[in-house]
Amino acid sequence: MVDLLVVGGLGVDIRTRVPALPLPLADSVTVPGIELRVGNTGSGVALAAAALGLAVTVVDVLGVDPAGDVVRAALARTGIRSVLADDPGGTRRSVNLVDPAGRRMALYDPRPWRGEPPFPRAELAALAGGAAHVHVSIMDWVRGRLPTLRAALAPGVLLSTDLHDWDGDDPYHRPFAEAADLVFVSGVRLGDRAPAVAAALAPRTVVVTRGADGADVHPGDRPPVRVPTTTPPGAVVDTNGAGDAFAAGLIAARLRGAALLPATGYAARVAAAACTHDGMEYPTGLFPATPGPRRPG
Repeated sequence: MVDLLVVGGLGVDIRTRVPALPLPLADSVTVPGIELRVGNTGSGVALAAAALGLAVTVVDVLGVDPAGDVVRAALARTGIRSVLADDPGGTRRSVNLVDPAGRRMALYDPRPWRGEPPFPRAELAALAGGAAHVHVSIMDWVRGRLPTLRAALAPGVLLSTDLHDWDGDDPYHRPFAEAADLVFVSGVRLGDRAPAVAAALAPRTVVVTRGADGADVHPGDRPPVRVPTTTPPGAVVDTNGAGDAFAAGLIAARLRGAALLPATGYAARVAAAACTHDGMEYPTGLFPATPGPRRPG
């Protein structure tokens, strides 16, 4: 059995460092370097989970293009198994602007999927049925396959999703939230509505991430708990992927037997460590040891 199946969310980041955010209005700005590297949310979760020692499989679409080759090479370097379909529309990509404090602004090009879903239901069901945890990204082609993934889960296996900057109303996100047992969502747009939105999703566990302000855990059957932020173990160089590393850390800790709140605290430490590394291909030893023994198999 694979530890983690990540469904959707592969892409590349066109990353550059900028002197400030927002950028001053100018005809041109000289930057220290523009790089093409693996990125996007599914990649971030998969790469962080692999760095934490989990056996990871990803299933998604990629373009037959140089951007897709960047993703394929990164997955191969980290030993992540990939199940891929060709996307005629090309590989998803983001332009990430990173300021001197490591904060970022992303300009996202989703490359919408056209036509019938790229993977048969039976193939997705077999992948989900062989995983100890399934994490779905909010990709367009995944949305119609959520019932298949949900029905294929083995007893006791959880399904998670990240709604990112959901406002609590956009109907596109609702099926992902309703299919999941564990919901990650940024508090940026939810603001003071976060407790009410989380309560409406009960009995699901909802984790509202708040960047440098920590996270709020809504267990579904108990009052919410604030998880404080963790001081990074070094200088912050790039916050891109920190939320994905948080999700991977929580999933890894739960798979290894940690209770929800200790797992969330551990996830905060993983996210803090991720901020000290430039990019999503994390070196050995960057993250703190995961609580509990490694899963067999």
